[in-house]
Amino acid sequence: MALVRTAHVGDPAALEELAAHLEAKQPDLVAAASVDRGELTLDVRPSDVPALVEFLQSDETCRFTTLVDITAVDWPGDERRFAVVYHFLSMRRNQRIRLRARIREEEMMPSITAIHPCANWFEREIFDMFGILFTDHPDLRRILTDYGFRGHPLRKDFPTTGYVEMRYDEAKKRVVYEPVKLTQEYRMFDFESPWEGADYVLPGDEKSGGQA
Repeated sequence: MALVRTAHVGDPAALEELAAHLEAKQPDLVAAASVDRGELTLDVRPSDVPALVEFLQSDETCRFTTLVDITAVDWPGDERRFAVVYHFLSMRRNQRIRLRARIREEEMMPSITAIHPCANWFEREIFDMFGILFTDHPDLRRILTDYGFRGHPLRKDFPTTGYVEMRYDEAKKRVVYEPVKLTQEYRMFDFESPWEGADYVLPGDEKSGGQA
C-alpha cells in the first residue's frame, strides 16, 4: 500500500503547494488564491462553484470530501453585497480549504447538493438568514425561522428588535403575532453602579466617595 504523505494543518508551504496545484489544474475556475493565518482561501465566481467543488472532491491531490460548513457575510455598502463561504476538509491529506464567492443582492448561487447532499440544510439556513437563493436546490424553505417570518435576521440592516413578536392568546387559544412594542423607554444610567436606585450597596460596588 502506498504511503500518503500528509501535511500539518495550516502548514504554509503545503498550502502554497496546494494553491499552485489548483491554479495549474483549474486556471479558469480559480479567480485568486491566498494563504493567510495558516488558511488557504480561493476566490471563485459563483457560476464556477459546483465545478470547482467537484474537482476538489475527486482530484487525488485534493480529496476534499468533507463539507464542513457553508455560511455568508453581508457587506451592505458593497456592489457585490454578499460573500458565500464554503469550508472543506480533506481527511486523507489533513488539510482544509475555503472557497469564497461574492454576489450581488439580486443574484443567485448554484446549489451544490448534487455533489454534497449535506449542503441541503446549510443552503436553507443561508436562504433563511440572508435571503440568498440557490438554484436547483431540491427544497429551499426556511429552516430556523417560523412560517411567514418577515425579513432575514443576519442581514446587517435587519432591526435588532425584529418586526413582530409572538405570544399565546388565551382567548383565541393560539399563538398570535403582533407588531413589536418596546415595553420601556431607554433608561439613563450613571455607569458607576448596576444597582442605581437601590437602598443598599453590595460589597465591591461602592461609588467613589460614597459609602465604605
